[in-house]
Amino acid sequence: MTKIKPPKRYWLMKSEPDVYGWDDLIAEGEGTWDGVRNYTARLNLRAMSVGDGVFFYHSNIGVEIVGIAKVSKGPFPDPTDETGRWTSVKVKPVKKLKRPVTLKEIKADPALADMELLTKFRLSVSEVRESEWEHILNLAK
Repeated sequence: MTKIKPPKRYWLMKSEPDVYGWDDLIAEGEGTWDGVRNYTARLNLRAMSVGDGVFFYHSNIGVEIVGIAKVSKGPFPDPTDETGRWTSVKVKPVKKLKRPVTLKEIKADPALADMELLTKFRLSVSEVRESEWEHILNLAK
């Protein structure tokens, strides 16, 4: 039996569900994470590797983590960028959370107080520590 390797790193990617939501990623089977125009988020995209874990977060509407995806293709030039300055990755859905974890819950949980979602809240792509990842998975059960 083949062992599944755990992700090396963990991330949170925000998307407005009325623009590109979890259901859109499911329908596509693999999505290109493009259009990111923030330098810190770009550094995060460039740090991603195939197999890294991703929390799919609905921003503006719902404001909650709704699913788990994985990086399926590492950093490459953003196809929506004519300057060659920006970066994209591809992601595939892994599973929908049994219960979404809301921003309100995350803010109220002392174990997640240092999460980049809260400390760098304007970032559309942020890193998640392994302990935060595991804690959120427990909240979603």
